[in-house]
This record gives sequence, structure tokens and C-alpha cells, in this order.
Amino acid sequence: MTRTIPFARSANAARARRNKTLLLPMPRAEADRLALQVHIALDAMRHMKGNVNAAQTLCQAMILTGLLAESGYGEATFEQMRDAEKVIADAFDRGRDVDVWSLDEDGFEQFATIVSTYDYQLRRAPLAAIADAGDRLDRFRAGESFDQTARKRA
Repeated sequence: MTRTIPFARSANAARARRNKTLLLPMPRAEADRLALQVHIALDAMRHMKGNVNAAQTLCQAMILTGLLAESGYGEATFEQMRDAEKVIADAFDRGRDVDVWSLDEDGFEQFATIVSTYDYQLRRAPLAAIADAGDRLDRFRAGESFDQTARKRA
């Protein structure tokens, strides 16, 4: 009769499994779910059917893409992020002023590149890097500057 292999049930074993999980990419289904939300927001903004939620989704994806690229996952330049920030700020202004939530063709092209990079990052970056970028975004949204969040990491 075969015996089962005894697995350690200690806190150390649980911690080791958790640490290993953080080194792996996000599960494919979850990465697909997050990427789909961003792709839908981009499409809505392209077809002038966006709203504040779509613009916020693109803005968050832009920031996360920059943070993950800064950590070594994917390519994004400072200039690309600065230009995209202006595009999304203009979209917020236009949406607030005349209730038209959209991106022009150039803005769409810029964000299509960012969304493709974000999609790649979700599939390749370790879960720990994605969680860290998400934590930094949350702290930024709470009022901390990115300089403060970078100092905390160091």
C-alpha cells in the first residue's frame, strides 16, 4: 500500500509557499480579467462612449505601467508617461467641462501602447512586483508623493 507524502503544516511551510507564489506571475485568469477592464475602457474612450470610470481606469493603468517599468518589467519612457499624462488630463478636463469622455486618435495610439505594455506586465511580472506597484499607487492616491513612496521602499 502506498503512503502519502507528509507535507509540513508549520507556519514556515505556509510562509515558504506564500513567498514562492509572490515570485510567480499572476494567475492567467486574473491577468486576463484586469487587462480586459483596461481594454474595454480604452475602446470606450476611443469611440467617445467613455465616462469618468473609463478615464480613471486608463489613468491607473498608465501609472501602474510606469511603476512596473521602473521596476524592470516592460518598457516605458519618462517622456511617454509625461505625454500620456497630458492626454488623460485633457480627457478629464473635456469630460468634466462638456461631458464628452474620449481620446483623439493620437491619444488613443499613446494609450494603446501603454495598455499593451500593461497587458504584457500582468502576464510576466511577479505577483510581488504587481502588488508593490499597487501599494505605491494606493499611497499616491492617499496623498503621498512618489518620492515619499520610493523612500519608504529603500
